[in-house]
Amino acid sequence: MNFGQAVSSCFANYVTFSGRASRSEYWHWCLFLFVGGVCALIADGNILFSQNMSIPKFEFIFTAVTALPGLAVSVRRLHDVNKSGWWLLIMFSVLGIFLLLYWMLLSPKDEENRF
Repeated sequence: MNFGQAVSSCFANYVTFSGRASRSEYWHWCLFLFVGGVCALIADGNILFSQNMSIPKFEFIFTAVTALPGLAVSVRRLHDVNKSGWWLLIMFSVLGIFLLLYWMLLSPKDEENRF
């Protein structure tokens, strides 16, 4: 899956928490979030300690629009490695972030998936 297909797939499956997401879909989505977030910061003028301390409008809108698709693609990616989406809650612990990163880097499981 290429970059454009991954982004459109994530927006098409806006709140679809069932099924699977490929590794490329997930990591292209992460790249989109990074690039879009940097562009939103630049558009708000709040990058590099700007003197204008206004409310970051573009960053807020970008985050609001991409929060649910990001959560959904993360859950579907966990399903792809045969893990429950509830494992995403482990990100609130320090070690859990590394475990999630490891799972997100794994190859998909070929066997029948429970999810």
